[in-house]
Amino acid sequence: MKTNRRKFIASASLLTLAPAVTGLAMEKEKNVLVHHVFFWLKNPDNKEDLAKLLAGVKSLAKIETIQFLHVGVPASTEKRDVVDNSYAVSELMFFKDLAGQKTYQDHPIHQKFIADCSHLWERVVVYDTING
Repeated sequence: MKTNRRKFIASASLLTLAPAVTGLAMEKEKNVLVHHVFFWLKNPDNKEDLAKLLAGVKSLAKIETIQFLHVGVPASTEKRDVVDNSYAVSELMFFKDLAGQKTYQDHPIHQKFIADCSHLWERVVVYDTING
């Protein structure tokens, strides 16, 4: 049993490194576009609305130009003046270039996400960056 447990822990550890390695590899590309979006729910205490929004954001992973997608909720980190954890959900995406991000914006899956989920949020803030 200890061997299986060790193998599981080792495998799980490697899986957690995959996004970091992908992110580092992407940073070497010239025109990498990072798309970070924060959503505030209209009903922040509604667990069903949160679940629907999370599922909707995760559905975007099927869009072929997304190189990496991280979907998250605020972490319970130390309270500091510089930390804003007032949002409900965030998505962090990496694209190879501006054209990939444009394909994502116009993609039917993204348009369906907006149609199906926009009634859930009251505010959205987007930060797009490209290699400096």
